[in-house]
Amino acid sequence: MKSVKIVVERHPDGYVAYPLGMEGVIVGEGSTYDEALSDVQSAIKFHIETFGAGTLVEQSRTPLTMPNHPTIKGATLRAILTQSRIAREEFLAAYEKVR
Repeated sequence: MKSVKIVVERHPDGYVAYPLGMEGVIVGEGSTYDEALSDVQSAIKFHIETFGAGTLVEQSRTPLTMPNHPTIKGATLRAILTQSRIAREEFLAAYEKVR
């Protein structure tokens, strides 16, 4: 299997981790570096099991894959929006419609 490079970023409200070189938006989060790394590794495994090994390429978007959490930290949401190429204003407008 192809190896996947994982980026772990520290933010004021915890850590966010995401892989490079995979199709789709895959994010993990945690209060510590190790928690975020473990979270994204779980999300990567689930993503490959669900969408197949063909997602191990840099191309178009596929559905968001992240472990099920009751809330999403601000840094995680920023990472998701950046990877998805969704403008903050676009997200907020859509959020207000469903709220």
